[in-house]
Formats: sequence, C-alpha cells, structure tokens
Amino acid sequence: MESSRPDPPGLSSHLHDVLIDLHQRPYPHVPNPPACKKRASVALILRVRPTYDHWPTAPNIGDPSLSPEERLDEFFSQSWVQYGDPEVLFIKRASRAGDRWTGHVALPGGKRDPEDADDKAAAIREADEEIGFDLTTDDCICVGNLPERVVTTSWGSIPDSPTLKLQPTEVASTHWIPLRALLSSSLRTVEYVDMSQRFSRQGSFLTRMAVRSMLGWMQFSAVRLLPSETQHCSSIPGFVPDEKSGNTSLIQRFKSWCLSNQADSGDLNRPLLLWGLTLGILADFLDMLPPHTAVQQWNYPTFTAPDLRLIVSILTYNLRKRNARMVKLGARPNETASDGETAALPVTSNIPHDDNEVGIGGLGVGRYYGPSDRAPDGTSYAVGIMLRGYYDKLRLAIYFFMAWRMTLGSAAAFAAWKLLRRRLQ
Repeated sequence: MESSRPDPPGLSSHLHDVLIDLHQRPYPHVPNPPACKKRASVALILRVRPTYDHWPTAPNIGDPSLSPEERLDEFFSQSWVQYGDPEVLFIKRASRAGDRWTGHVALPGGKRDPEDADDKAAAIREADEEIGFDLTTDDCICVGNLPERVVTTSWGSIPDSPTLKLQPTEVASTHWIPLRALLSSSLRTVEYVDMSQRFSRQGSFLTRMAVRSMLGWMQFSAVRLLPSETQHCSSIPGFVPDEKSGNTSLIQRFKSWCLSNQADSGDLNRPLLLWGLTLGILADFLDMLPPHTAVQQWNYPTFTAPDLRLIVSILTYNLRKRNARMVKLGARPNETASDGETAALPVTSNIPHDDNEVGIGGLGVGRYYGPSDRAPDGTSYAVGIMLRGYYDKLRLAIYFFMAWRMTLGSAAAFAAWKLLRRRLQ
C-alpha cells in the first residue's frame, strides 16, 4: 500500500546542495581597490524552522569533529529538516542622523578592525556585537563565502534558536525571513531613493530641492520581506513614542519629506524592503536555488521623472540588448546570474573596464558560466556584464535631461514673456 505521507517540498534539499557546492568551490578572494584601505564583511545566517507536522524530538547539528560536508549531510538527513522551512536572519539598522544606511534592512556585519584576523573573523565579531549571536559555537556550521565579499554562512539548531541581544545604537530589530519569501516573484517591488544629495553634496536645501524636483526618485528593484519571527530592540529611541515625538515643526517635517524617503525609517509600520547592497549579496546565493529566475525578475535602475526615464531608455537600449546577448551566449540552464541593483565585480575581459566599479546603487552578482569574461576559477558575473557601461549611459542621460529641461524652461519663459508683452501693448 502506498504511503499517504507527502514528499518533502524540496527547498531544503536544494539548499543542502548549494551549501555543499559553496564549501567545495569557494569564491576567490578579491583584494581592496588601491585607494580603499578598509574592508567590511557580513554574516549570512541560516536556520531551518520545523513545521507543525514534522517537529524535531532531538535536533542534531552533527559532530563538530566531522568535516563540514559530513555535518551538512547529517543535518539535512533529518526528516524535520527535509520538511522544514529554511530562513535567513536580517537586521534593520537603527535610525541615526547623518547615517546613509539609517533604517535599512541588512545582514549583521560591519567594518573590519585591525585585530580581526580576516573577513570571517570580522563577520563573527560583528554578529556577536550587534545581535549577540555567537557563530563560534558547536551549534553553527561555517560553510563558506559568496562572491566579492566573504560572507559566513551558518545557522543554529531549531527549535533552540539563541536569544539575540540587540545593540541599540546599531540595530533596531531582527527578522527571520523564509527563503520561500525571498524567492517569491509576488513579493518583488521597488524602492525609491533620493539621489539629490549625490548630485548636490555641497548645495543648500533649495539646491537639493531643485535637483529633486527635476530628477524625481531613483528607482531600484526590491523584495518585500515577510518575517516569520521579529525581535525589536525596545530600548532604541522612538520604540515607545515620547511626548516630544509629535512636536516636530512643520518646516522640519517638510524638509525631511522633501529630501529623503528614509525620513520615516524608524516607523515600526514601514514595510521591510530588501534592496541595493544587501539584495546584491543575497542574490548571489538565491540564484543558486530554484526557480533560477533572478535575472528574468531583475530590472535596470531608472528614475521616476517620465521624460528622464524615456531618455534613459533610449540611450541604453542598444547597450542593454548587447549585454543581454553576451549573457545569453554563456548562460548555463538553471544557473543564471543573480538579482539586484548591482554593479560589476572583478572579471577579466578584453573590453576596458574598471574592475572595482560599484555604480550608484549597490553591488553583488551571482555565478555565470560563459565563453567570455572568464574569471580565474572559470566563473564570471552576469549582472556585472548586463550593467557594463550602464551607469556611464545613465550619467549621460542626466546631462541630456538637464539640457532638455533648461531648453524647455527657457522656451516656456520666452513664450510667457512674449505673451505678457503683447498684453501690455
């Protein structure tokens, strides 16, 4: 008689294969650009949440004396893991004045200190300092790294997930997000970013307002996050509204609204969005998992101003088509590159290219296999190829747009002057 027990959903099995592959084929180390002396690293922390019908009686993370491959095999052989829901741990950064990453969703991590032996050590130290997660215990398996940035991949046993200790000046909250949610096309969205401060760093409020009124917002691909578990740092300013929180002057509120869409980053009801740098890092990992459609879901960064958007589309049309053909020539089925508003990572090519270019919006790409742009380990990066030359065209589009707007404004002013002159005669 056939069993009525359903087969495992399969995501844990694919995750097992991906982690084994990451361990056996580590990505090459990428040195700092010549002018950059600092390094930063983050920890990609994974766990498997058991489902109601497959709850573990004695979770087994494996004997620490075994090799990582053996520990992974032992862990994923358990029924509750096979039927479980893999999840990733994110943090929401605390709101701080002057911090360009204020309120952003990120992975735990930070800058490397002189006492850190390597990038991995920096990620381990930052995870402990920011959220109180000790990645050196026997309950964690260090798997490997992702491209360009060394990213520790680990998880703790379930259901005895460690209690997190959030650093209030660094972390506002932590969120466990199912991999299923990160892979879902229905949760794809966009993030709007104020770029006026990039183009007028030394300008006044009025200068930035003028730039904002012309350019509008810059639009990036994003993923809306649906946490299965959230922990807030209740000691952060604003977690419990105080008497002064509602007394901000109308002028200050107007300036905050005009100059940054992150003004409400401390709002507990604001949607959690994954984009930019962190999405780029995660994209490398997510594209290794089915349905392998990250490139198909990826959209080029653009602007919300309709005429600027049209100019960008026209100026980049041939470039986007050419780069897409280059990617298609070398794509391996089901191993396409990753997602995100990313920039090129170091690759070798006959085309002149800045290996350390990071573009405007962020960085991070996934594995790509092709006859050209081959890196020393046989891989290169599809989104990097897709974005090659794109930001140069984007800057050119902005110059055309400024000239167009000034011409249009001058023509409108001249027409108004002529009309006024006729009426006065």
